[in-house]
Amino acid sequence: MTDMNHVFLIGRLTRDIGADERSFAYVGNSQLARANISIAVNRSKKENDQWVDDVSYFDVTIWGKTAENLRQYLLKGKQIAVDGYLKQDRWQKDGQNFSKIVVVANSVQLLGGKSESSQMAGGAPRFQPKAEYSAPDVPVQDSGFPEDIPF
Repeated sequence: MTDMNHVFLIGRLTRDIGADERSFAYVGNSQLARANISIAVNRSKKENDQWVDDVSYFDVTIWGKTAENLRQYLLKGKQIAVDGYLKQDRWQKDGQNFSKIVVVANSVQLLGGKSESSQMAGGAPRFQPKAEYSAPDVPVQDSGFPEDIPF
């Protein structure tokens, strides 16, 4: 049986990208871009008779052109979808072993932000179809059923 390691998360960024050297950098001889972000994923759960928010925070690493292209849009509060896999980083410091689980993004999609109507607040440009676009002509076939259905 094959093992599987796949994660899909939707959450909001906890800080602006590029706020410090650790959040965005070029690494290695090839100057590969790396963005380290953190997202907050909210979940509601019922405790007694009240609904309360349960927040989980996840560290996400975005590599390459995806990191470069999204850099200007990754602002605190922006909602994103991350599709990727879990990776365990391990290191040793002063004789002690440490580990941390991070999500490595295969793809990232911008979903929304704090002010969805304003592109100045870091929103991604919205797709606007061309005005001259029209659906192709598809012949309508008579199904033999009357248009007025009695229910």
